[in-house]
Amino acid sequence: MKNATLLLTLMLVTTQLMSSQELLRSAHQEKMDDTYLPVDKSKMERGPSYQVRSSEFITTQVNVDANGNDIIGDAGNEPSLAVDPTNPNRIVVGWRQFDDIGSNFRQAGYGYSLDGGFSFTFPGVIDPGLFRSDPVLDFDAEGNFYYNSLQGNFMCDVFQITDGGTEWSGPAQAKGGDKQWMRLDRSGGVGNQNNYSFWNPSFSTCSPGSFTRSTDGSLTFEDCISIDSDPIWGTLAVDKNGNLYLTGQSGSEIVVVRSSNAQNSSEAIVWDFVTSVDLEGSLHAGNNVNPGGLVGQAWVDVDISEGPGSGNIYVAASVIKSDDPSDVMFAKSTDGGLTFESPIKINTDGTGSHNWFGTMSVAPNGRIDIVWLDTRDDTNNFSSRLYYSFSEDQGVTWSPNEPLSPAFDSTIGWPQQPKMGDYFDMVSDNDYAHLAWCNTLNGGQDVYYTRISPSEIILSNNDEALNGWDIVATPNPFSGLIEIQFHVEEEQFVSVEVFDLLGRKVATLANDKMKGLQNISWDATAKFANGLYFIALKGESQQAVVRVVKQ
Repeated sequence: MKNATLLLTLMLVTTQLMSSQELLRSAHQEKMDDTYLPVDKSKMERGPSYQVRSSEFITTQVNVDANGNDIIGDAGNEPSLAVDPTNPNRIVVGWRQFDDIGSNFRQAGYGYSLDGGFSFTFPGVIDPGLFRSDPVLDFDAEGNFYYNSLQGNFMCDVFQITDGGTEWSGPAQAKGGDKQWMRLDRSGGVGNQNNYSFWNPSFSTCSPGSFTRSTDGSLTFEDCISIDSDPIWGTLAVDKNGNLYLTGQSGSEIVVVRSSNAQNSSEAIVWDFVTSVDLEGSLHAGNNVNPGGLVGQAWVDVDISEGPGSGNIYVAASVIKSDDPSDVMFAKSTDGGLTFESPIKINTDGTGSHNWFGTMSVAPNGRIDIVWLDTRDDTNNFSSRLYYSFSEDQGVTWSPNEPLSPAFDSTIGWPQQPKMGDYFDMVSDNDYAHLAWCNTLNGGQDVYYTRISPSEIILSNNDEALNGWDIVATPNPFSGLIEIQFHVEEEQFVSVEVFDLLGRKVATLANDKMKGLQNISWDATAKFANGLYFIALKGESQQAVVRVVKQ
């Protein structure tokens, strides 16, 4: 009887998910509800932009004015990012720009950095006054830049910068539809510079078609064709042999579709196969932290290294489960996408919290990076923090879940639509993971760039073992009182200080001559906000830092 009841419950949950998926498939948000009203930004209030600098990561606000200040009262979301493979200091971020949060009229925002993400220039929008949404960005292998922008009639335009500068050419009409994604072929083979994109066939310029390609440098795009199984809410990747992979949701399951001949301009595209990928859940929308948007889209990427994972195909997504609001799940294929291994849960917080906007990218050396927003540190299970984890052994083991931001309320600064967009975007190189994302840490919905250094995170996580202090900080996370225990081998003056995420010293716990086992308490009950803190120990001959989280 118990098994029958369980089976009935699972059937009901599956039926509800399938029916809600069909509703979500037909629900369209990328339409012009509000008309364009010019905004004099020079009269809008300004404030300091939010920036963080540390050895492990840097975070820089992108949608700033000419003086680098926050523009109070505007908003940006759904960021996409591209890093020039010929010059990694050249970074471009695009987003849906809302000039005034009193309106949901959106335009094609973009900002660029020429110094590796330490500062950004926001020149304005492409085509001021024209409704544009769903920005997707990419570079080709030669350093040419492409910006795919959705109009209100579902037509996508692809703008280009081909001279390494900042002036646009085009756009080329690229067919298209809602929730499109784009990828350039960088394989160096016959398909090099091919531009591929696909979208939701329910909202298409050429329904039921949902895929197109360009084989002439994105000057013209071919007629639309359908994709086997009609996946939606997903991304694309091209391996080093020019094979094209797409992922997305088909019905209630996540699938991967491959074409080995899309790279050949003289051939009609053939889909080799469709593979179901078990992530123990499905893509969805409508959770309370992002009620008008997706929990996350599906990501596919490939290992183009010469290492042991060469040719591996990886899929990751934030999925909802029957017993959990959302988890970040990962699966890999070692046979070119024909089959996928059992999935791995990346977030290690148990059940009950929202782990949303999971985003994955793979570095040329094979390192896999994943970020997501996570509510685990909020007792009300609502405020989110950015978390990160990476794998250097083809997804077998993962680094500890690493918080990279303070907690923030994702519902602040909605521009007349109840969401923070539908996705983030990340690009990995051998040194860094480059992330475009949104948060509300500055009191509004803004666009940010974060550069993550996995090597520095490894060093930091090994600090306690390497520095000889034998530090133990308990409990961690903590709510008010935390005990810091450490050992000083040789008598010396030692200072114990606390710094916040912006590097400001907020407390001095000790500054005295010490030897032997030490126990120091920090009572952060009343004066200190929840978030990430660094407890720094500095002696005459050594120093160390331990990270703690107040919640």
